[in-house]
Amino acid sequence: MLAGAALLAIIAAVIVTTVPGGCERRGGIATTSDEETKNELTRRAVGGIEVVTINGVTYNLELAADNPTRMKGLGGRSHIDEHGGMLFVFRVPNRLNFVMRDCLVPIDIIFVDGTGLVTATYTMPPEAPQGETETDLLYENRLKRYSSKFTAQFAIELQAGQIEKIGVKPGDKINLDIVRLQNLSR
Repeated sequence: MLAGAALLAIIAAVIVTTVPGGCERRGGIATTSDEETKNELTRRAVGGIEVVTINGVTYNLELAADNPTRMKGLGGRSHIDEHGGMLFVFRVPNRLNFVMRDCLVPIDIIFVDGTGLVTATYTMPPEAPQGETETDLLYENRLKRYSSKFTAQFAIELQAGQIEKIGVKPGDKINLDIVRLQNLSR
């Protein structure tokens, strides 16, 4: 009887180890868990590129889908390509405020809500750099805030002058793969 129990334990161990890792079975089909899918999508998004067309002009935007990437943004860059920039993705819509932290060049920003509607646009000039004796708190407090005005889920930063060049304005619609992008955010 003991040998039979040991054999069953070995068979059970073999079955458990042959099911793909991070998957569960539903109706006989192995499916990746929601958490694993989200982690994979986020892994691909961080440092990834999203192709977005705004008023007929196509941009290759770096994705900022996690807090460290969103916080860094385009700070420290001495140049933004004419058709480059960054797409900031937030998990849930909220009233957003952006600043020009450590930004060396002017930047256009477009705030977009969870349906693709533009809520606000700005051209943001660079701010004076943080002073040697200036604390992080004092530096952050003196930076001008640029508001989405209404709830937004995305922000698009482009080379300064692009907003005027392509004529995008509040009320315009930008086609984004909203559900997929929401799944990227963490």
